Amino acid sequence: MTEVNSMYRAQTRSDDLKAQIEKLEGLAHHTAVNPTFERFDAETEDILMKIYGENHKYVESYKYATVGEAEALVNLPESAQEPQTRDIPKKGLQQRRQVLQSILTDLQGLEVQEAELLTGEDREDPPGPS
Repeated sequence: MTEVNSMYRAQTRSDDLKAQIEKLEGLAHHTAVNPTFERFDAETEDILMKIYGENHKYVESYKYATVGEAEALVNLPESAQEPQTRDIPKKGLQQRRQVLQSILTDLQGLEVQEAELLTGEDREDPPGPS
């Protein structure tokens, strides 16, 4: 029987999104008052297009989040502690985070389903005389 190296963990698609969320948190704390996220947004859109394709609703939702207009598209909840803001860069930052978290949650669920299917029981009949 082949042994599996338990120290090895294959990188998943959700790992790319987690890294972008962490990077977004870092950018939020280290940018000027009027932050620009052009490079970050391009990287994130590339990741989303690689996972879902160019015309997927998640790619469109992220594009709207970059300009602070995603709440109507993806029904984003407004926090009681965060009043509706007129600060578009801050609103865009909050919406980027919310959209990416939502996509990540969905993607992780899909990855669990895929893993279960891939590790399922082999139901093929054993070789032998017919």
